[in-house]
Amino acid sequence: MPRTLRSRLPRRRRALTGTLLASAVSVCLLAASAPPAALGLGDRLYPTLGNPGYDVTSYDLSLTYAGDNSKPLRAVTTIDARTTRDLDRINLDFTHGTVDSVQVDGLPADFASAGEDLVVTPRIPLPEQSWVRVTVHHTSDPVSEKGRDGGWVRTADGLAMANQADAAHLVFPCNDHPSDKAMYTFHITAPEGYTAVANGLPAGVTRTGGSATWTYRTRHPMATELAQVSIGRSAVLRRTGPHGLPVRDVVPAADAKALEPWLARTPGQIAWMESKVGPYPFETYGLLMASATTGFELETQTLSLFEKELFTDPAWPQWYVESVMVHELSHQWFGDSVSPRSWSDLWLNEGHATWYEALYADETAHKSMDARMKAAYGASDGWRAAGGPPALPKPPKAGQKVGIFRANVYDGAALVLYALRQEIGKDAFERVERAWVHDHRDSTAATADFEHLASTVAGRDLSAFFQAWLYGEKTPPMPGHPDWKQAPPPAADKAGRTVKAAASARPAGAATARG
Repeated sequence: MPRTLRSRLPRRRRALTGTLLASAVSVCLLAASAPPAALGLGDRLYPTLGNPGYDVTSYDLSLTYAGDNSKPLRAVTTIDARTTRDLDRINLDFTHGTVDSVQVDGLPADFASAGEDLVVTPRIPLPEQSWVRVTVHHTSDPVSEKGRDGGWVRTADGLAMANQADAAHLVFPCNDHPSDKAMYTFHITAPEGYTAVANGLPAGVTRTGGSATWTYRTRHPMATELAQVSIGRSAVLRRTGPHGLPVRDVVPAADAKALEPWLARTPGQIAWMESKVGPYPFETYGLLMASATTGFELETQTLSLFEKELFTDPAWPQWYVESVMVHELSHQWFGDSVSPRSWSDLWLNEGHATWYEALYADETAHKSMDARMKAAYGASDGWRAAGGPPALPKPPKAGQKVGIFRANVYDGAALVLYALRQEIGKDAFERVERAWVHDHRDSTAATADFEHLASTVAGRDLSAFFQAWLYGEKTPPMPGHPDWKQAPPPAADKAGRTVKAAASARPAGAATARG
């Protein structure tokens, strides 16, 4: 995610493995007589996210917005899933909303809260490998809890979503972990005068009694953290991308004309990315430009979220803004289509997005990739000390759950990719990139999968290379650049943010945030 501003239904799935399941396998699912308890998949960075015992195949989310973004929305979330073991209870991730009722396969079910879980007890226990439908009638509160951001973003004219990394369950009940991807249908009702947009393609709009209900459906599975719903006084601008791809942008209606020159660049950027890694992986793409201050941009699937100010503030040069656009676009391949198996695999998302951001700036604006990577190399030991190695990031601090989005998984991870290209050569590296997004499309993948693919393509065992570059406390020597050395720790700007050592390749003050 990123940013760098101032920063069936048919699908392919991989079984959860390794540390992700270690905790879940050890958990004995509670008998109905025991007190409700929060569960989790045992993710190293977010242990309580996700829940064992079932695999979600689809979400159907209905939201009713009354026109006031300080008031809770009425909502109904329907989840279709397949059990992977016998279940007396179903744990869903959900908090920051009121649950009115729950049905399991059409029958009323008991429910209770435990931590940030909604624990549902069906009338009839669910056997392994059975289909189940859970329907939750609830509210969805757009006003953030004190000290807890994420979920709904309140804009000047409505709402948008920013669920990364652990905030989708602040909006709707779900299995809130990227390892459990599913299909989505959205129904958004809002007063006339508002426009609602969501991930995927439009599937109709109905108008009655002064309101409209908009329906959207995805054609590819999606992680919860990538869900997007925009409600506002918006213009939806349409154009055609490569191979007839429908491109739709959502912008404040009053700013449509001024923002058009930026939006017109997207088809060319998509074509550029396709030339590097292959066909665009989804049914549509576009930018959602929100009148909100977030401090980040976000790769929500098929509709990336941006602060409008990024495009209207003259302090940001054109080449930089375009590179941030490419950062979010590249996430559609790296992070969205190929999602991380666990959050420790975040470097695969952000490292690749930063790589193509930098490569685009190099090829289109003559902002040297080598210079940026040399600067990153100089700062790398400091990033590792502060945030952990790229593939072993330190857990977030209490109350700072988005704290894993540090420089070590942005330019620090891009530096690993640069080292890999130096190690195996440009041609082999490019084959790895294309094979990665092709082989794992619409699925999840882990760091070990990337290591195996790179070794296969290179024709030799690269495990020692990856162990040093991904997990080492110190940055290894850069292949082909024995003269590159570590630099003194970077200074901090007035806001206390660490300025990237790669600032020579970015405008002054550009700092890492989610995106």
